[in-house]
Amino acid sequence: MKTILVPTEDHDSMPAALEAARLMAGIFDSYVEGVAVRPAAEIYVTVEPVSGLAMSSGYDTDTAQQVGAQFEAFWQGHNVARGDADSAGVSWNWPKPEAVDDAYIGSRGRVFDLIVLGRPGSKPQNPRMPPLEAALFESGRPVLIVPRTPPTNLTRHALIAWNGSPEQAHTNAFALPVLRLAEQVTVLTVEGNVSGGPPGEEAAKHLRRHGVKASAITVKPGERTPGEVILEQAASLGCDLLVKSAYTQSRLRQMIFGGATRHILANATLPVLMAH
Repeated sequence: MKTILVPTEDHDSMPAALEAARLMAGIFDSYVEGVAVRPAAEIYVTVEPVSGLAMSSGYDTDTAQQVGAQFEAFWQGHNVARGDADSAGVSWNWPKPEAVDDAYIGSRGRVFDLIVLGRPGSKPQNPRMPPLEAALFESGRPVLIVPRTPPTNLTRHALIAWNGSPEQAHTNAFALPVLRLAEQVTVLTVEGNVSGGPPGEEAAKHLRRHGVKASAITVKPGERTPGEVILEQAASLGCDLLVKSAYTQSRLRQMIFGGATRHILANATLPVLMAH
């Protein structure tokens, strides 16, 4: 996690996203790059049922300069020096003065280890969905999705939402640098929500071979959905990070996320490390 990209907008989760990026950068001595992001069109029509997500209007030069100034002030306020990807230790940069559209995140993110974004919501002041979609489905990199409340720790107790799928195995591999540092990792399987892959105990055993303090549990959902079980377990265990794969049930990815993914994107109150 030596390089972190932070797409930056004027929304209510931006302070929390910056704090999450700072925590990650402090752990891995990372370079953090910010960029102002604007919608690719003046008006979006919402079709993703995850939240009835708020769509946005225009994005002018003044707004790009404003979020750039806020990004710079955040790092200066924490005594972090400006630098570049070749700088030693934690550094930050804002190389593009102009705003870029959402598609840029997917392209630029391919040369970063992690992309940090706010969790999308349904209100105008919440983060938008298109930047997250671009990061998840176009960059090939993991995304840390941060709720409005700033995190205070990311390496105490991580919960892995294991369903045996190749997408989740891929996400676990991306998360390994963080999981190795976690004091505790719980591999959660929701009974009936498996894809036919190896059981959770095998996933935990694989992680233990990589130096991860992992154990496995299986929970019966009862009347709850898998997404509800995952978030309830994260809360009851006091987890500070959820590791969850993202996949879609349609080629039109904006249409139908998987049910558990949809619920978590709409309701998570802890940071979620997600990959496709």
